[in-house]
Amino acid sequence: MESSSTTTARHTCLKLEIPSTDPLFVKGTWFDTHFHLSVTDGLRAWLCNATEEEVQERAAQWDQPVAEYIELAERYLGFQQPGTVYRFVDAGDDHKRLSWTFEREGTKLEWRWKFQPSYDSRKITAGILDFLMDANINLSVEEVVRKTQSFEKLKLEAEKCLEQSERFTNEKMEFESEIYAKFLGVLNSKKAKLRELRDQLSKQEIAGKASVDEEESTDKTESYHSGSNAEESEEEAEKNITSSSKDIPAGRDRGRKRATRK
Repeated sequence: MESSSTTTARHTCLKLEIPSTDPLFVKGTWFDTHFHLSVTDGLRAWLCNATEEEVQERAAQWDQPVAEYIELAERYLGFQQPGTVYRFVDAGDDHKRLSWTFEREGTKLEWRWKFQPSYDSRKITAGILDFLMDANINLSVEEVVRKTQSFEKLKLEAEKCLEQSERFTNEKMEFESEIYAKFLGVLNSKKAKLRELRDQLSKQEIAGKASVDEEESTDKTESYHSGSNAEESEEEAEKNITSSSKDIPAGRDRGRKRATRK
């Protein structure tokens, strides 16, 4: 069963820092029903091969499905969790015990697994170092690929944005041209209307001045005729007075002459 699930294996490697001890490297190989752990401090190495029976027994003790138990163990041994207390202590006969704490439903719990010393610590340590090197290379390649894909995506997005910007610019220019054309049409119409009104006002002013001049000339003509008639009347009156005065002295002279004859 273990060989059939090897194809679905997952690998982790944790640099575990425990106070008052040198850093440890914990490599995990995780399957659906079991897992393998190897620990090294650079000089010595220890192994823990958790079989399916052991995992089932531990999961049953904690009232958990096997998959959930393995997932939780992978989470705490794949990445060092903040707030969790890790220990790697002696368990007798050169064995070690790795433990870590976690909270479940408000209760602080602890899991422990026993490790036996490796018969070839150099091989285990070299295998962990090779895994880290390969993982680093893969991460670098993946990072390059990811950055390249990100760059291509950004480039594509930039081209789309540029195309969209050009389209918006063209649409804006067309819109402005159309608006300006309509505005000029309205402006020219208003100007023509204003010129028409101005011409009408000019014609009205000219007509008004002409009527005023005509009235003034008519008034002057009438006053001229009235003055002439008055002068003629005065002349006739003077003539009558003159003629009357001439007649009066003649009568007096006759009377005097008659008186002398007596």
